[in-house]
Amino acid sequence: MERIRALIMLPRAPLACLLLLLLSGVLGGLVLSICPSVCSCSRGHRVVDCSSRHLSQLPPGLQHNIRFLNLSHNSLCGLDGQLSHYAHLRTLDLSYNLLGRFPSGLPRALWDIRAAGNQLRALDKNDTAYHWNLQVLDLSANELERVVFINNTLPSLHALNLSHNRFWTVPTNMPHNLEMVDLSHNYLVQILLGSLNRLPRLRRFYLHANRFSWVPEGVFDRLEGLEFLTLGDNPWACEEEENITKLLLWAEHTRAAVLGCPCYTKPTCGQSHLATPGGEWHFASYTEPPLMPESWAVGASHRLGLQSSLLGTWLSLCCWSLGRMETGVQPTARGTRTGLCSPPPPRTASPHAQAQWGTRAPPPRSPTQEARGAEATDSTHRSFIL
Repeated sequence: MERIRALIMLPRAPLACLLLLLLSGVLGGLVLSICPSVCSCSRGHRVVDCSSRHLSQLPPGLQHNIRFLNLSHNSLCGLDGQLSHYAHLRTLDLSYNLLGRFPSGLPRALWDIRAAGNQLRALDKNDTAYHWNLQVLDLSANELERVVFINNTLPSLHALNLSHNRFWTVPTNMPHNLEMVDLSHNYLVQILLGSLNRLPRLRRFYLHANRFSWVPEGVFDRLEGLEFLTLGDNPWACEEEENITKLLLWAEHTRAAVLGCPCYTKPTCGQSHLATPGGEWHFASYTEPPLMPESWAVGASHRLGLQSSLLGTWLSLCCWSLGRMETGVQPTARGTRTGLCSPPPPRTASPHAQAQWGTRAPPPRSPTQEARGAEATDSTHRSFIL
């Protein structure tokens, strides 16, 4: 009788184990595939969009293996150490929050960091010291006056966007493998001689809408890979022939395409290596984003809309180059955002600016720059994201 019972119970044990394994697998999948209630998720909950949710802190319930996290357009004040355990995170968007400093402890596996439109005032050497895999860094539309990079760090960084900030000097010691640098719409008045000598792969350099009156002779000579440079919307000292003539000669004979030739000579110059007609740059070329990271996928229709916005920006810049613009319009202050964090202090001239301009107010920006304003932030910088 006992043998019969044993034979009856024998198949039940494997069956029970099988059911237990199936049940644990289903429940385990539910546990691992968590999406915060305030966010939307896709691709197995590894792509998480928490943008424009009025968040003041990191939402709970993010699964450990997320690869894409969008926290833009919220009211986040600080995220120090809160994202360090997301070791698989590749793309992080913190744009348009209330961050007063660059978050510490970000995952070292990140490829792409977007922190535009915050209240960052400085980038210290330790903020990016261990981001060996970082390819794209967007810090546009902040309050940055200073960035510090350590030698031989950020070896994978290809694109750096520092536009719409408060720089007076082009940052030195920039990562050596950069292919695109955007420093447009700042207060730049000088480039230190030799500060660009270690950027052999730099292809696109955006310096328009600044306050350059002259640059040192030979400052661009070591940029061997330069293909595209913007110099328009700067108050060049055209009456100082000794300095400006050297820059004009370089702009005419460089292999790069220069948009916005100094002293309103013509809209574009350069490309001396093009010997056949039709090889020059056309406006359609200017509609291309500064850099298109392969890791950032976008829809074709959205990309077309952004290219149209860029076309308007470049066309306005080229039209500006055709004639001298009147000055005298003071720049409007950036709108103050409300939130849990205090707004940034009023803008004051840096010590270098005071030394440069003395007690006089810096020269106003041109009406072209004022007309672009917020539109440039939304179009040009979103083009960087694409």
